[in-house]
Amino acid sequence: MLKIALIRQRYAQDGGAERFVARAIDALKTQDVRVTLVTREWSGGDGFEVLTCRPFHVGSLWRDYAFARCVCRTLAQKKFDLVQSHERIACCDIYRAGDGVHREWLKQRARALGWAGRLRLALNPYHAYVKAAEKGMFTGPRLKAVICNSRMVRDEIKQYFHLPDDRLPVIYNGVDTAVYHPDLKAHRDAIRARHGVPSDATLYLFVGSGFERKGMSVLLQAMARLPENAFLLVVGRDKQADRFQQRAHALGLSRRVIFAGVREGVRLYYGAADVLTLPTLYDPFPNAVLEAMASGLPVVTSLKCGAAELIENGKNGFACDALDVENQTAFMRTLLDAETRRRIGWAARQTVEPLTLTAMSDSLVRLYRELLAKP
Repeated sequence: MLKIALIRQRYAQDGGAERFVARAIDALKTQDVRVTLVTREWSGGDGFEVLTCRPFHVGSLWRDYAFARCVCRTLAQKKFDLVQSHERIACCDIYRAGDGVHREWLKQRARALGWAGRLRLALNPYHAYVKAAEKGMFTGPRLKAVICNSRMVRDEIKQYFHLPDDRLPVIYNGVDTAVYHPDLKAHRDAIRARHGVPSDATLYLFVGSGFERKGMSVLLQAMARLPENAFLLVVGRDKQADRFQQRAHALGLSRRVIFAGVREGVRLYYGAADVLTLPTLYDPFPNAVLEAMASGLPVVTSLKCGAAELIENGKNGFACDALDVENQTAFMRTLLDAETRRRIGWAARQTVEPLTLTAMSDSLVRLYRELLAKP
């Protein structure tokens, strides 16, 4: 039996990266793999060991640095066949680049900022720490492989750190195609009634936390250009949610944009929606896109979303530059037509049907065994 340690600083069910870890653990348990989760905080799940590293900290820089030190000390006292980290930590054999490349995120973030915001970004010591930790890990002697959840991320790592292709396997996230299914439309009326969305409205859905990163500013501008029967339902959280609500009000969207907060049973919201919209500034491969496509929804996203590499414009979804309000609006307007949504949603479902949790776990175990077989 393989003994694998998985490192994720925060483990809760409502985040995309956390949901990947939860799914990976469940899938690996069926593959004769014993999983130990190393984490700062943990909630949910069973059937695996948990090692807790919770050192004192003040601020995000100290938090990440202290956690990394604690993890490396803890792992030095244990024996695992492989250590797979979802954090930028040097003492790992495998790194899953679920957060992408920090340098690229800063580059994309800067595009949406004025000169003062770009200056603050450049002088922020936390970003300097993350870039240093990232470089130390990618260029360190222990790292055997980097799991990339999209070709986009693989190419960015090659560009910045010059790792060879054979150390950069691409393993897409898996999705439970039985849970996320067009049959979720059975919940359409109930969810819409709960949030005051008319049954005959075209409902665009936004799922994700961190609204600025996920493209909420552009999405609100696009919504302001759509007709009165177009509604937006926002599921997720943000520390500055009030600011986006005020922006929606200023654009005259108070009635048509509903901020629902974090919701259990997010899958039911795919059944209520007509389209998923995620014009993210930078997202390596959001689970929400896979889940929506599996649920038979057309997706409108950005070219810096890793899932965009699954999309052919007009066939199974749409993708454009994250700051391109004109094209974002045009794509959303095209999807006001019910027959177009039906055709593209069906093709979206067909696209992701092979990306099962079993396919993901098979690829992970195959990678583990290949690495252990190397001298």
